Order: sequence, then structure tokens, then C-alpha cells
Amino acid sequence: MNTLKKYIFAASLFSSILTACGNDNINGGDPVVPVGPTSGDVKIYTTTGSQSHDFTKTFVNFSKTTNMSQMTIKLDESKTFQTMDGFGSAITGSTAYNLLKMNQADRTKFLTETFSPTEGMGQSYIRIAIGCSDFSLDEYTLADKPGIENFALQEEELKYVIPVLKEILAINPTIKIMGSPWTPPKWMKVNNLTELKPYDSWTGGHLNPKFYQDYATYFVKWIQAMKEHGINIYSITPQNEPLNDKNSASLVMFWNEQQAFVKTALGPKLKAAGLNTKIYAFDHNYNYDDMPEQQDYPIKIFEDPAAAAYFAGSAFHNYGGDKAELLDIHEKAPNKDIIFTETSIGVWNEGQVLGKRLMEDMREVALGTVNNWSKGVIVWNLMLDSEKGPNRDGGCQTCYGAVDISKSDYKTIRRNSHYYIIGHLSSVVKPGAVRIGTTGYTDNDLVYTAFKNADGSYAFVLMNSGGESKHIMLEDGKNHFTYKVPAGAVVSYTWKK
Repeated sequence: MNTLKKYIFAASLFSSILTACGNDNINGGDPVVPVGPTSGDVKIYTTTGSQSHDFTKTFVNFSKTTNMSQMTIKLDESKTFQTMDGFGSAITGSTAYNLLKMNQADRTKFLTETFSPTEGMGQSYIRIAIGCSDFSLDEYTLADKPGIENFALQEEELKYVIPVLKEILAINPTIKIMGSPWTPPKWMKVNNLTELKPYDSWTGGHLNPKFYQDYATYFVKWIQAMKEHGINIYSITPQNEPLNDKNSASLVMFWNEQQAFVKTALGPKLKAAGLNTKIYAFDHNYNYDDMPEQQDYPIKIFEDPAAAAYFAGSAFHNYGGDKAELLDIHEKAPNKDIIFTETSIGVWNEGQVLGKRLMEDMREVALGTVNNWSKGVIVWNLMLDSEKGPNRDGGCQTCYGAVDISKSDYKTIRRNSHYYIIGHLSSVVKPGAVRIGTTGYTDNDLVYTAFKNADGSYAFVLMNSGGESKHIMLEDGKNHFTYKVPAGAVVSYTWKK
């Protein structure tokens, strides 16, 4: 370690740790990490697409002079929006497999950097599969032998996912976990709801209404089995991507099927078991895969009050359509929550070009969904290997992870845009924070959001997609301060009034 790095390590432990295990070995040299104050009234994290700032931590103090800046953004606590649940990524079977290929010291360091609320980014929400996903080591469910009495956790849970979750929970015991199934057991499937013929395939098919009660019991047993391993399940969706019949493991579940399943089976079974696990409808794309009869899928479900009573809200992905759909859903069902549960980067969207993806993903995913009433943001695989795997035939063969680990050493890590966009939210916006209003300076290069945390501190996350730096002044009604936001940068601030 050279002299400069030693100084940075002492001055900013978190920033230097991230630099040491980050993109430096893959992206061709260490990023230039500016040396700045190590304490102050306001804590700030900055990332640029060029990595001149690489989640760099610094501090500024409140200004002692009168604020005369025209580039002032004022926080407005009189306007309040949603309360935040958290931000995070998916611990798929593939992610867990890759993490467990690391040596213990490296894995602990990475998980601490990612999940620790005090020593790292503080990611606070995880999504996992109930059974297999397209990023699993095999196709399977938790009851492949016919009969719900044959339910049991399988090797992927017991050997990979649960051990990783336990390590994460040791670092952040309050983390929320969501579960989503890609497919029910094949013996529960039929070709359609008219012919009701057995459908012996991992891909597609419909859930046989004959097995609604058994499948609801399947969810209950899974939640209880995870609880026995010390893992509390905060939320579930009845089906991942219910309009996608082409994934390596999948099921078609139209809105009326999901409504009937939850109303008559899943909701009552959870209640009878004394489980308060939240249920989110839909869990698919903004554009409903261009199926006219499935438009407003969650709203159609909520139109039945008996069914709506079992749903906390709805969940969305962004592989089709526009984030404005979230605002539309909120306006039609303002008493129901919204959460964003999946997005991916890959070859198709230049997923490893940080300068491009950082700006687009902050605008469209991180800040874009939150500014349209989403209570949380979860991206897809936390970690894939340098060959985009392990993955399944029929699933995504061209996806990158939030981070990618070298398959040659399971040590060298490339951090991609999804790691940064989640980190910039989770590092300053804590579960229970309330999104608040702002007034003042705006321009087309800026997107931002303000929050008030449960402990009274403020959080503010801003992106500057422009080609020039900007001296942005923030004011909370009592204090104000300025920070020069670099071009093409994301900045997160937190302070107490």
C-alpha cells in the first residue's frame, strides 16, 4: 500500500476499503480519491462515472454567512410522502454460491461494506427466491414429489442461501427480506384454466385452482421453515413476473387468478398461521407486457375489498414501460404501498459502462421510482461471476450483477452502477425515513429527493448529469451549506438540524 493510500485509509476508512476491493484491479488502475475533511456537520458520499470519486466520503460544515445563493434547494417538511422500507438487492442462489466461493475474510469485508449501517452502505432490503429462479444452480421447488406433506427446504437454501443470509443478519439484524416464487411444484400446474390438463414443465402453465390451498400451505411452510433458521420473512409476492411464460422457471398468473388465490387461500392461510408477512401484488413490468386485459393488474385485484384486505400493495419491474406507471397506480390506490423489486443491467444496456449506467439508473430506478411513491428499491443479483453466472438455460444469459467477481480468483470485484445507486440511497436514507418536499433551484441536469429519518436527521440524494460541476446550496430552515457537485456525479448527504 503506497503512502497516499495509507493516508486515505486513516482519513476515511470506509472510502479506502471500497477502493481496495473495488474496480481497481479490473478497470485499469486505482481511481483518484480526493483527500478531504474527516469530520463535520454534514456527511457526504460522492460517486462519478469516471470514478474520480468512488463512493468517496467527505464532510462539510454549516455556513456561518447569510445564504445568497441562487442555486439553493430548500427542504420542505410541510410536504410529506411515503415512508421508506429500504433498499437492496437479490441474494439469488447464484449470488450465494459466488459469495461462498470467496474466502471468509474477503466475504465478511464485502458483506460489511454492503450491509453494515455503521461501517458500510447499510443496504436494508433483500429479495430471495422461494425455490429456484433463473439464477439458481438447478430447477427445483420445495415439494417436487406430489403432496404438500413432502415440503422441505432443498440444498440451495440449506447450503448456500441460508448461510449467506445468516452472515448478513449478523452484520445487519434489522434487514428486511422478501420472498418470491418463480414456479410452484409442477404437479400443481395445468395448461390452462379451461382444459385443466396436467402441465409437466418448469416453464409456463397455470396454477390449478384445485391446489390453491396446498400452495398457500407451501408459502406458510416456507416462512415457518425460514423462521426456524432464524430468518424472518418481511414480505412476499405470490408470483415473480406472472405475465412471463418464457423464463427457465415460470408460471402465468393473470390478475383474476392472483386475486382468487390470495383471497381464498394465501391470505387466510397466513392469517390462520399468525403470520403478518406482507403480500405485494403483481411483481412485474410497468407495461403489463402489453397485454390489454392485464393493464392495471393490481388495481383490478384491489377492486374486490375482500381480496384487497390481504394486500399491502403492489410490486414492479422495469423491463417494459415507464416509471410514471407507479404514480398512476398510487393515484388509483393511494392507500396501498408500492415497491420496486427488480431491474437488471447486462450486455443489452452497456451494463458495465459506469459513466452511462450510473446516470440512467439513478434517474430511472433509484430516484425515479422513489419520486413516484415507491417505498423501496431492490435490484437483481447482488453478485454474479465474471462469466455472468451461474445461470440457467432459458433465463438471462447476458446479465451482470450489481457487482461482478472474477471467476479466476473469487476475490477481484468490479462494482457496477446498481451497487452504487442502492448504496447512495441506503447509506443516508434509513428504514422509516419519510420522503419530504423541496423548493428552490432546479434544472434539467439535476434529479434529487429529500428525506427525514426517524432519528430526526435529514438525507438528501442528488444526481448531476450535466457536463459541468455545480455549487449546490442546501437549506433545512435552520442551517445551510454548499458542496461542489462534480459533473456526472451522484451525491448523498446526511446531517442533523
